Amino acid sequence: MAENVLIVHGGGPTAVINSSLYGVIEEAKKIGKIDKVYAAIGGSEGILKERFLNLLEFPEEKLKLLLETPATAIGSSRYALEQEDYEAMVAIFKKYEIKYVLLNGGNGTMDTCGRVYEVCKNEDIRVVGIPKTIDNDIAITDHTPGYGSAARYIAATTAEVGVDVKSLPIHVCIIEAMGRNAGWITAASALARKKPGDAPHLIYLPERPFHEAEFLEDVKRIHEEKGGVVVVVSEGLKNEAGEPIVPPIFKTERATYYGDVSAYLAELVIKKLGIKARSEKPGICGRASIAWQSPVDREEAVLAGSEALKAAVAGQSGVMVGFIRDEEAEKADGVYRMHTEMIPIKEVMMYERTIPESCMNERGNDVTEEFIRWCRPLIGPELRDFIDFRELYEQHAQ
Repeated sequence: MAENVLIVHGGGPTAVINSSLYGVIEEAKKIGKIDKVYAAIGGSEGILKERFLNLLEFPEEKLKLLLETPATAIGSSRYALEQEDYEAMVAIFKKYEIKYVLLNGGNGTMDTCGRVYEVCKNEDIRVVGIPKTIDNDIAITDHTPGYGSAARYIAATTAEVGVDVKSLPIHVCIIEAMGRNAGWITAASALARKKPGDAPHLIYLPERPFHEAEFLEDVKRIHEEKGGVVVVVSEGLKNEAGEPIVPPIFKTERATYYGDVSAYLAELVIKKLGIKARSEKPGICGRASIAWQSPVDREEAVLAGSEALKAAVAGQSGVMVGFIRDEEAEKADGVYRMHTEMIPIKEVMMYERTIPESCMNERGNDVTEEFIRWCRPLIGPELRDFIDFRELYEQHAQ
């Protein structure tokens, strides 16, 4: 019997999900005994429709493009699987002589991974999860492939917006970052700061209740001091009652859609403070940007794919590749290090990891130095330096 691999992408893509795919393909070539590396075209639904493409048939020059291709080159989905769907997969895997099933995605996909493992565990079909999410909210692993690039994007964008607002300091700019319940991306905007006083001036995370009065007070104070204010907020901000601060605009049986938090807060600033304000919502730009892709993130995504296949071939199943930070070594010499470990999939299924209290300041409008130290290595090289002749003029005048 042939030993074929199937890789499946699930949920929202990232700037490096294709790098994990590349890692699987390259590892399959090294192993040698792998006959085919099938991609399920269109996510989990592609399994049921038997939409499989053998990626080993493509030349290396094409495959290398995966490292710099945004989104997912094989397609993803949020298809709602039923128990009978999982059971039907076993026959399909056997039909195509698939021995190794690798599911690459976030919390929902890891839940799917666990369920696929349950129906396959007595069939000599090994199932391994490859973590992926810009939200960085998968349990146990120190961070997830996709996050470093999203963090680099929001930090760079905030730095650029900060320079713009500082050059014409007459308004408040509110940037909305992705992350419904976890503020990891929003928090990464703090890495835009090169020196004290740089943007962002305020950061609001969904892990803390949002207090409208305190927000307006903070904005007013900074505006009086600087003229221009840059605020970064999470799309998932909630009030003390745990309700989104923006009312829902549309509901279905499966989902509720809310308005833009940044637009809501900009309007609030105008109405309550009489200050010019505008909103920015990078949204998908932040998870699709190859221009701001973190090389550290890309390399770790390749590693995650490679390690997943290694583990499956070695006999492991029902596990997910996890990144473990080598904290003691890091403290000793200040050099970022991490290693991979296999985490039982049942320990990560549908568990959401949020920012710890120690990473948020007391007032809830900024992050702490602990978060910055943790996040800094993940975004890769230092961001660009900018010049400000007005500052040089002021220094000269003194």
